[in-house]
Amino acid sequence: MNDLQIDSGNRKTNRREFLKKSAALAGGSVLAFSMFPPSDLYAQITKSDDPRLYTETIRYSGKTGAVQAYLARPIGKKKFPAVLVIHENRGLQPHIKDVTRRIALEGFLAIAPDALSAQGGTPENMDEAIGMIQKLDYEDTKKDFIAAVQYLKTNPQTTGEVGCTGFCWGGGMTNQVAVNSPDLAAAVPYYGMPPKTEDVAKIKAAMLLHYAGNDERINQGIPAFEEALKKANIEYTLYRYEGAGHAFNNDSNPERYNKEAAELAWKRTIEFFKNKLE
Repeated sequence: MNDLQIDSGNRKTNRREFLKKSAALAGGSVLAFSMFPPSDLYAQITKSDDPRLYTETIRYSGKTGAVQAYLARPIGKKKFPAVLVIHENRGLQPHIKDVTRRIALEGFLAIAPDALSAQGGTPENMDEAIGMIQKLDYEDTKKDFIAAVQYLKTNPQTTGEVGCTGFCWGGGMTNQVAVNSPDLAAAVPYYGMPPKTEDVAKIKAAMLLHYAGNDERINQGIPAFEEALKKANIEYTLYRYEGAGHAFNNDSNPERYNKEAAELAWKRTIEFFKNKLE
């Protein structure tokens, strides 16, 4: 298990040390975890009030009505290329908001829509959120994310160049957005369920595909997906990160996070977006 570094004032401490000290102060490890849930310990690489960024909650029109989304962009009045960020099957969690800010710090206007907007938004209880995601009408939800591409393309604060990235459930949704959004310039699904092979030829975006080495369920779809991409002459690059498991990018989940794979995939993602969108 990797020791993530947690910023604590002017010094950094690793995860085990942080939990140990938190437990001592709180009177026991159980109480410490109730005060500091694991997702909160790892959720912020960027601060929500980072002075370099402007953030807000916006709403745009989707298939299911007004879709709520978290927006982050660099401070300034210039136009920025745009990136759509699609969350996992746990809804719009702090980790995804943090990912959105990380992308914004690289010079993009990024939004992370909440797929559960029509149900009142993502609840604090993660298990409840998973159950709500499972009950969504997938076709309507897909159209909500497709609508986000048009929102970004026509936003006066963007250059009109739009990319998309997503993780797990959001990785599969990213593939669907690529299939159904001819205006999308670049797509980066992380360990996402591939689209139907007969739909792959509809993709107009350049694709950067990240897969975990230890992810049998998702990886069994790679050969057919790759064959269809080649047959349709779609620009794509595929990486498989050996030793990493599904959800390796999620640093709010210490059981799945793989620091080496996550950092390399992130570097490649940002370089890809800068190359295709700027």
